[in-house]
Amino acid sequence: MQSPYEIKKQICEVGHKIYDKGFVAANDGNISVKVNDNEYYCTPTGVSKGALTPDMIIKVDGNGKKLEGTLNPSSEIKMHMRVYQKRPDVFAVVHAHPPVATAFTVAGVELDQYILPEAVLTIGTIPTCEYGTPSTMEIPDSLDPYLQDHDAFLLKNHGALTVGNTLTKAFFMMEEVEFNAKICKYARELGGVEEIPCEQLEKLMELRKKMQIPGRHPGCKRCANLGTDKCRCKQNASGGSSCSSCHHDEPAPTGDDLVAEITRRVLSALGK
Repeated sequence: MQSPYEIKKQICEVGHKIYDKGFVAANDGNISVKVNDNEYYCTPTGVSKGALTPDMIIKVDGNGKKLEGTLNPSSEIKMHMRVYQKRPDVFAVVHAHPPVATAFTVAGVELDQYILPEAVLTIGTIPTCEYGTPSTMEIPDSLDPYLQDHDAFLLKNHGALTVGNTLTKAFFMMEEVEFNAKICKYARELGGVEEIPCEQLEKLMELRKKMQIPGRHPGCKRCANLGTDKCRCKQNASGGSSCSSCHHDEPAPTGDDLVAEITRRVLSALGK
């Protein structure tokens, strides 16, 4: 079990990282770690995350009231407390303003497409929560519809919030959010985003289940939107039984099948 000093030191280290990576500017962002059901360490208000030292970290209770420390908690501790109340499996929360991911919220573009297997396994889709006035209960309330099925959240015109059972995981989640946003932005600039086929998503979601990560994808055949104008496979929106991007009626290729097909194409290209 970590000592209070070790927890405070780790909070400072993560604060320095999100500042150095440009995920926050000036005094933006906040970080918290759960000690027990009524004690939490968190970063203070009015201090740059790049300048944090262990003596600045404060302790608050489950209502965000200060228990220890000379500085004061951020008024945004409310959204951290909401997470801890609704998700007993969470022991750390990171809030930052990663530029590209935040830009998606400002532009009104959802960051909800499945484009990288690694991102599917670690973060799934990233919901955008309704805009809320900072320091009010509007932001905690905006998280409620998504808390049980996600570990990463975009806050409309406000940044991102990530959670984990350790502070390291919550920080890595924030890195993944921004990295995924960058890849999606670049793909859009290059001509468009092609999502991972739905039957492959189903396999990845099964892995998520085994890894005990929240969130799911029903798969095309069981999706309530199949054949409607809400279908993620746009080619199939007219109600057809198959589409070129999802191959609803075709079995997913096995590893051996894929290798065989690649070999066939290479030999064909070589004229053999």
